[in-house]
Amino acid sequence: MVWIHSITSVIIVSLISFVGILFLAFKLDTLKKFLLLLVSFSAGALIGGAFLHLLPEAVEEFGFTLNISLFFIFGIILFFIVEKFIHWHHCHDPECKHHIKSFAYMNLVGDGVHNLIDGAVIAGAYLVSIPLGITTTIAVILHEIPQEIGDFGVLIHGGFSKARALFMNFLTALTAILGAVITLLIASKIENLTMFLIPFTAGGFIYIAAADLIPELHKETFISKSVLQLIFIILGIAIMYGLKFLH
Repeated sequence: MVWIHSITSVIIVSLISFVGILFLAFKLDTLKKFLLLLVSFSAGALIGGAFLHLLPEAVEEFGFTLNISLFFIFGIILFFIVEKFIHWHHCHDPECKHHIKSFAYMNLVGDGVHNLIDGAVIAGAYLVSIPLGITTTIAVILHEIPQEIGDFGVLIHGGFSKARALFMNFLTALTAILGAVITLLIASKIENLTMFLIPFTAGGFIYIAAADLIPELHKETFISKSVLQLIFIILGIAIMYGLKFLH
Protein backbone atom coordinates (compact mmCIF):
# COMPACT_ATOMS: atom_id res chain seq x y z
CA MET A 1 0.00 0.00 0.00
CA VAL A 2 2.87 2.37 0.82
CA TRP A 3 4.44 1.62 -2.57
CA ILE A 4 1.20 2.41 -4.44
CA HIS A 5 0.62 5.68 -2.60
CA SER A 6 4.26 6.77 -2.93
CA ILE A 7 4.63 6.03 -6.67
CA THR A 8 1.23 7.56 -7.50
CA SER A 9 2.13 10.73 -5.61
CA VAL A 10 5.54 11.18 -7.25
CA ILE A 11 4.05 10.61 -10.71
CA ILE A 12 1.56 13.41 -10.02
CA VAL A 13 4.43 15.62 -8.81
CA SER A 14 6.43 14.79 -11.96
CA LEU A 15 3.55 15.92 -14.18
CA ILE A 16 3.83 19.40 -12.63
CA SER A 17 6.90 19.83 -14.87
CA PHE A 18 4.49 20.42 -17.76
CA VAL A 19 3.35 23.72 -16.21
CA GLY A 20 5.45 25.37 -18.93
CA ILE A 21 2.63 24.47 -21.35
CA LEU A 22 0.99 27.66 -20.09
CA PHE A 23 3.63 29.59 -22.04
CA LEU A 24 3.33 27.67 -25.33
CA ALA A 25 0.64 30.07 -26.54
CA PHE A 26 3.24 32.85 -26.65
CA LYS A 27 5.37 33.31 -29.74
CA LEU A 28 9.08 32.79 -29.07
CA ASP A 29 9.86 36.46 -29.77
CA THR A 30 7.20 37.53 -27.27
CA LEU A 31 8.41 34.98 -24.73
CA LYS A 32 11.99 36.18 -25.01
CA LYS A 33 10.93 39.68 -23.94
CA PHE A 34 10.22 38.51 -20.41
CA LEU A 35 12.54 35.49 -20.21
CA LEU A 36 14.96 37.36 -17.95
CA LEU A 37 12.07 37.95 -15.55
CA LEU A 38 11.51 34.19 -15.40
CA VAL A 39 15.25 33.73 -14.90
CA SER A 40 15.08 36.32 -12.08
CA PHE A 41 12.14 34.47 -10.55
CA SER A 42 14.04 31.19 -10.80
CA ALA A 43 17.10 32.69 -9.09
CA GLY A 44 14.90 33.88 -6.23
CA ALA A 45 13.13 30.52 -6.02
CA LEU A 46 16.47 28.67 -5.88
CA ILE A 47 17.81 31.00 -3.15
CA GLY A 48 14.57 30.71 -1.21
CA GLY A 49 14.46 26.94 -1.66
CA ALA A 50 18.01 26.58 -0.33
CA PHE A 51 17.89 28.97 2.62
CA LEU A 52 14.22 28.75 3.59
CA HIS A 53 13.45 25.08 2.96
CA LEU A 54 16.43 22.77 2.49
CA LEU A 55 18.95 24.09 5.03
CA PRO A 56 16.38 24.71 7.80
CA GLU A 57 15.03 21.20 7.20
CA ALA A 58 18.54 19.71 7.49
CA VAL A 59 19.32 21.71 10.64
CA GLU A 60 15.98 20.86 12.24
CA GLU A 61 16.41 17.14 11.58
CA PHE A 62 20.15 16.73 12.19
CA GLY A 63 21.31 19.91 13.94
CA PHE A 64 23.66 22.60 12.67
CA THR A 65 26.66 20.29 12.55
CA LEU A 66 29.97 20.56 10.74
CA ASN A 67 28.85 17.79 8.41
CA ILE A 68 25.85 19.84 7.25
CA SER A 69 28.19 22.72 6.37
CA LEU A 70 30.65 20.40 4.61
CA PHE A 71 27.91 18.74 2.55
CA PHE A 72 26.61 22.21 1.60
CA ILE A 73 30.10 23.29 0.50
CA PHE A 74 30.58 20.00 -1.33
CA GLY A 75 27.42 20.74 -3.32
CA ILE A 76 28.85 24.09 -4.45
CA ILE A 77 32.22 22.57 -5.37
CA LEU A 78 30.76 19.60 -7.24
CA PHE A 79 28.47 21.83 -9.28
CA PHE A 80 31.51 23.98 -10.10
CA ILE A 81 33.31 20.86 -11.36
CA VAL A 82 30.27 19.77 -13.38
CA GLU A 83 30.04 23.18 -15.04
CA LYS A 84 33.77 23.11 -15.85
CA PHE A 85 33.24 19.72 -17.48
CA ILE A 86 30.34 21.13 -19.53
CA HIS A 87 32.48 24.08 -20.65
CA TRP A 88 35.31 21.77 -21.70
CA HIS A 89 32.92 19.82 -23.93
CA HIS A 90 31.07 22.90 -25.09
CA CYS A 91 31.19 24.51 -28.53
CA HIS A 92 33.45 27.56 -28.32
CA ASP A 93 33.45 28.32 -32.04
CA PRO A 94 31.94 31.79 -32.74
CA GLU A 95 30.00 30.19 -35.59
CA CYS A 96 28.07 28.03 -33.13
CA LYS A 97 25.22 30.45 -32.60
CA HIS A 98 22.63 27.92 -31.54
CA HIS A 99 24.45 25.93 -28.89
CA ILE A 100 22.86 25.42 -25.48
CA LYS A 101 24.31 27.61 -22.73
CA SER A 102 25.96 25.76 -19.86
CA PHE A 103 23.70 27.24 -17.18
CA ALA A 104 20.72 25.50 -18.80
CA TYR A 105 22.40 22.12 -18.34
CA MET A 106 23.41 23.10 -14.80
CA ASN A 107 19.80 23.92 -14.03
CA LEU A 108 18.74 20.48 -15.26
CA VAL A 109 21.33 18.79 -13.01
CA GLY A 110 20.24 20.80 -9.97
CA ASP A 111 16.57 20.22 -10.67
CA GLY A 112 17.16 16.50 -11.13
CA VAL A 113 18.83 16.17 -7.71
CA HIS A 114 16.12 18.34 -6.15
CA ASN A 115 13.36 16.14 -7.58
CA LEU A 116 15.22 13.04 -6.41
CA ILE A 117 15.05 14.39 -2.86
CA ASP A 118 11.38 15.32 -3.25
CA GLY A 119 10.62 11.72 -4.19
CA ALA A 120 12.64 10.46 -1.22
CA VAL A 121 10.84 12.85 1.15
CA ILE A 122 7.39 11.82 -0.12
CA ALA A 123 8.18 8.11 0.21
CA GLY A 124 9.64 8.70 3.66
CA ALA A 125 6.48 10.50 4.73
CA TYR A 126 4.29 7.60 3.55
CA LEU A 127 6.47 5.20 5.54
CA VAL A 128 5.38 7.14 8.63
CA SER A 129 1.69 7.43 7.75
CA ILE A 130 -0.62 7.86 4.77
CA PRO A 131 -2.03 11.23 5.95
CA LEU A 132 1.51 12.59 6.37
CA GLY A 133 2.39 11.33 2.90
CA ILE A 134 -0.62 13.09 1.35
CA THR A 135 0.16 16.35 3.19
CA THR A 136 3.79 16.17 2.08
CA THR A 137 2.76 15.53 -1.53
CA ILE A 138 0.51 18.61 -1.56
CA ALA A 139 3.31 20.72 -0.07
CA VAL A 140 5.78 19.47 -2.70
CA ILE A 141 3.32 20.18 -5.53
CA LEU A 142 2.81 23.76 -4.33
CA HIS A 143 6.58 24.10 -4.03
CA GLU A 144 7.21 22.70 -7.52
CA ILE A 145 4.84 24.95 -9.47
CA PRO A 146 6.88 28.17 -9.08
CA GLN A 147 10.12 26.17 -9.37
CA GLU A 148 9.10 24.59 -12.68
CA ILE A 149 7.88 27.90 -14.13
CA GLY A 150 11.29 29.39 -13.41
CA ASP A 151 13.09 26.32 -14.76
CA PHE A 152 11.15 26.52 -18.03
CA GLY A 153 12.21 30.14 -18.45
CA VAL A 154 15.86 29.29 -17.72
CA LEU A 155 15.90 26.49 -20.32
CA ILE A 156 14.34 28.70 -23.01
CA HIS A 157 16.79 31.49 -22.23
CA GLY A 158 19.61 28.94 -22.35
CA GLY A 159 18.81 27.94 -25.93
CA PHE A 160 16.27 25.12 -25.70
CA SER A 161 13.17 25.13 -27.89
CA LYS A 162 9.87 25.29 -26.00
CA ALA A 163 9.06 21.65 -26.78
CA ARG A 164 12.52 20.44 -25.77
CA ALA A 165 12.44 22.54 -22.60
CA LEU A 166 9.18 20.86 -21.58
CA PHE A 167 10.55 17.41 -22.38
CA MET A 168 13.83 17.95 -20.50
CA ASN A 169 11.95 19.39 -17.52
CA PHE A 170 9.81 16.25 -17.50
CA LEU A 171 12.86 13.96 -17.68
CA THR A 172 14.43 15.64 -14.64
CA ALA A 173 11.06 15.44 -12.86
CA LEU A 174 11.10 11.65 -13.28
CA THR A 175 14.03 11.45 -10.85
CA ALA A 176 11.38 11.93 -8.15
CA ILE A 177 10.18 8.41 -8.95
CA LEU A 178 13.74 7.14 -8.65
CA GLY A 179 14.10 8.91 -5.29
CA ALA A 180 10.92 7.30 -3.99
CA VAL A 181 11.93 3.81 -5.16
CA ILE A 182 15.43 4.09 -3.66
CA THR A 183 14.00 5.30 -0.34
CA LEU A 184 11.47 2.48 -0.14
CA LEU A 185 14.11 -0.11 -1.01
CA ILE A 186 16.86 1.04 1.35
CA ALA A 187 14.86 2.72 4.11
CA SER A 188 15.71 -0.06 6.49
CA LYS A 189 19.37 -0.35 5.43
CA ILE A 190 20.82 3.18 5.19
CA GLU A 191 20.15 5.71 7.93
CA ASN A 192 20.30 9.48 7.49
CA LEU A 193 20.75 9.44 3.71
CA THR A 194 18.97 12.79 3.54
CA MET A 195 21.57 14.29 5.91
CA PHE A 196 23.86 14.37 2.88
CA LEU A 197 21.36 14.95 0.07
CA ILE A 198 19.51 17.95 1.55
CA PRO A 199 22.47 20.30 2.22
CA PHE A 200 24.22 19.02 -0.93
CA THR A 201 21.24 20.10 -3.04
CA ALA A 202 21.09 23.43 -1.21
CA GLY A 203 24.72 24.04 -2.20
CA GLY A 204 23.87 23.21 -5.81
CA PHE A 205 20.93 25.62 -5.77
CA ILE A 206 23.07 28.46 -4.44
CA TYR A 207 25.79 27.78 -7.02
CA ILE A 208 23.32 27.87 -9.92
CA ALA A 209 21.63 31.05 -8.67
CA ALA A 210 24.81 32.94 -7.76
CA ALA A 211 27.28 31.69 -10.38
CA ASP A 212 25.01 31.20 -13.39
CA LEU A 213 21.66 32.98 -13.24
CA ILE A 214 22.53 36.25 -11.48
CA PRO A 215 25.53 36.96 -13.78
CA GLU A 216 23.16 36.37 -16.70
CA LEU A 217 20.85 39.04 -15.27
CA HIS A 218 23.71 41.55 -15.05
CA LYS A 219 23.87 41.59 -18.85
CA GLU A 220 20.76 43.77 -18.73
CA THR A 221 21.82 47.30 -17.75
CA PHE A 222 18.65 49.36 -18.21
CA ILE A 223 17.53 50.65 -14.80
CA SER A 224 13.81 49.93 -15.30
CA LYS A 225 14.44 46.34 -16.38
CA SER A 226 17.00 45.83 -13.61
CA VAL A 227 14.43 46.96 -11.04
CA LEU A 228 11.94 44.45 -12.49
CA GLN A 229 14.58 41.73 -12.18
CA LEU A 230 15.05 42.60 -8.50
CA ILE A 231 11.29 42.51 -7.95
CA PHE A 232 11.04 39.06 -9.52
CA ILE A 233 13.99 37.75 -7.48
CA ILE A 234 12.26 38.95 -4.32
CA LEU A 235 8.98 37.48 -5.59
CA GLY A 236 10.63 34.07 -6.03
CA ILE A 237 12.03 34.24 -2.50
CA ALA A 238 8.71 35.49 -1.09
CA ILE A 239 6.73 32.62 -2.63
CA MET A 240 9.18 30.09 -1.21
CA TYR A 241 8.79 31.79 2.17
CA GLY A 242 5.01 31.62 1.92
CA LEU A 243 5.13 27.92 1.08
CA LYS A 244 6.79 27.23 4.42
CA PHE A 245 3.44 27.78 6.11
CA LEU A 246 1.78 25.09 3.99
CA HIS A 247 3.97 22.25 5.30
